[in-house]
Amino acid sequence: MAKKSGNKKDKEAKKQRALLKQQKQNAKSSNKEQKLSKKFNDDSESEDEDLDTILQNFKKEQEQYNKITTSYISKPTIRNNGCMVSTQQEVMLFGGEALINDKLQFYNDLLVYNPKKNLWRQYLSQNSPNNRSAAAMIYHPNYNQCLLFGGEFSSPKQQQFHHYKDTWILNCSNKEWEKLDFPKSMKLPQGRSGAKMSYWKNYVILFGGFKDTGVETVYLQDCWVFDMVERTWKELEFPKNHPIPDARSSCSLIPFEDGVVLYGGYTKVSTTKKNISKGKILNDLWVLRNFSANDLNKVRWERKRKQGIQPSPRCGTSWVSHKGRGILFGGVFDYEETEESLESEFFNDLFVYSQDINRWYNLKLRKSKNKNNLKNNDANKSEKGKTSKERDMELENILNSILEKNNISVDENSEENDNEISMKMRQLELDSDEDSSDDEMEEGSLDIDSIKKYQPKEMNCFPHARYNASVAVLGDTLYIYSGSWEMGDKEFSIDSFYSIDLNKLDCVMTYWENIGDVLKAERDGIEDSDDDFEYEDDEDDDDDEEEVKPDALQAAEGEDTEDDVDPDEGYEFPDERPWLPHPKPFENLRAFYIRTGAEFLQWIINSKTSALNHKLLKTKSFDLCESRWYERREEVRLMEDKFEEEFGVAGVEIVEKDFTAKPSGASKRR
Repeated sequence: MAKKSGNKKDKEAKKQRALLKQQKQNAKSSNKEQKLSKKFNDDSESEDEDLDTILQNFKKEQEQYNKITTSYISKPTIRNNGCMVSTQQEVMLFGGEALINDKLQFYNDLLVYNPKKNLWRQYLSQNSPNNRSAAAMIYHPNYNQCLLFGGEFSSPKQQQFHHYKDTWILNCSNKEWEKLDFPKSMKLPQGRSGAKMSYWKNYVILFGGFKDTGVETVYLQDCWVFDMVERTWKELEFPKNHPIPDARSSCSLIPFEDGVVLYGGYTKVSTTKKNISKGKILNDLWVLRNFSANDLNKVRWERKRKQGIQPSPRCGTSWVSHKGRGILFGGVFDYEETEESLESEFFNDLFVYSQDINRWYNLKLRKSKNKNNLKNNDANKSEKGKTSKERDMELENILNSILEKNNISVDENSEENDNEISMKMRQLELDSDEDSSDDEMEEGSLDIDSIKKYQPKEMNCFPHARYNASVAVLGDTLYIYSGSWEMGDKEFSIDSFYSIDLNKLDCVMTYWENIGDVLKAERDGIEDSDDDFEYEDDEDDDDDEEEVKPDALQAAEGEDTEDDVDPDEGYEFPDERPWLPHPKPFENLRAFYIRTGAEFLQWIINSKTSALNHKLLKTKSFDLCESRWYERREEVRLMEDKFEEEFGVAGVEIVEKDFTAKPSGASKRR
């Protein structure tokens, strides 16, 4: 009898815990709706504004501007979910949203940052796209244009939503917008937010996103191609049995030589409970390839096996392309989808994905080095006392002699061609000179002197954890702007701007950082976290299977077991091109090219590209050298770290190769 009585008490206790859990689940669902959708923030005392009226007012406001109105500003107004891209010389930010006095405000200004001058400039135009956030935008270097599609807009109280389906072209030279009109017979992508774009040759690829219908949020998995020459949209179609990525938003899409790479994202899946869906964080990796200039019907998705030290499951990451690699920052993992608490984990780590070897690596900041030690007593002198300019010209002469030896004529009368390598080397020298500065101001500007310039300060740690940060890479510098962080149901916009030298990784340059509210929320807390665990019972073995951690969550949601990676494999560096010269520890790109430029040129000539003229051959040799340097960067970085641990920075000395002896063809790797 005692045993039966005990079982009865256990059952009653379970029922009580189940009831409490259901109550907490209901409260959690309500909070979820407020935090993610934000459209249930109904205020009975204050009616929301009409969406059409707001859009008409925006149009009238834009008509007051001249064709393009420009002004210098100290920094952008705080905003999230804007579009950030880098051109050849600038970083551009368009649109975004900000919650001001409990009302959501959208922007449509174009903000341009010039890193050399450390100046922001605002562009307003009669013909700008309407105010929006979460649009898809990509810069295409071949055309010096940006393509913009979609985005979202809502009423201030967020009770009415609108998803754009318009397409715009931005001329990056004069900052003029052009809205594209299409024939009614052309099939176009439906309006959406959170989609991502990338490019391959003259094509721009659009994938995913979501659309809020007012009743539910629909996630999309269609894939579209925009032809920059023909200015037409075409939806890619795949065979019925062909695997394609799940519908998603908040994913990442970057270009590579043969196509584009897709990573991660967020979606919702149905559960066993009626009319209930839960969020699913995706961390899969796909490649879209087989592009052809004349036939898009052969384009196919291919899922890649994840290898290396990959990011933990997360969404809201920021992924950007850099020299054939993908640089990923931040993100968030939300536990509330699988547990009874409302906790989320935010990240500020930095990862790199190498497309050439399909492998992830974790990037960490390194100790700042003594500048005097790294300059090897005189940065502009070689071991034989020659200046950098003399060494560059000597390399130029060696390259020309190799070309002549292979019966490739060199136009000695072309000063531009003769100085081709010298110009590249000079630019690399300027990029690597830590003491150089460019405070040049534009002549005739009347408002520059009154603009406050935020001078960057060194920080020896990564920026505060966040998700949905805006990122761009210009040259070898990663720029990080804004982002969001949460505590409970309250969302914080992080007003900040940083840059990181991806070659050195020795510090983070902070231009401004206003995170006082975030730090206070971390210390004090906004919600009573003890309530989340008030009813937890350590002896409740029946609920063990519901305690899901990030890795377990992925396995429970059907992630392929073949993707599981042994952490010990993370520092393997397979070499797909062992016949090419290999960078040395602490050897920058300029020094690497001076040492091996002749070998790369000979390799290019021997690879049946001799039909090219001498200028293109030298350009291709430099591009190959640059690709090789970044391809082996993570391996060399690890070698540098080990070298510093054993010998210290003071023992490092890089000696450039002596070119006094002419090479006899391509050398073997040593």
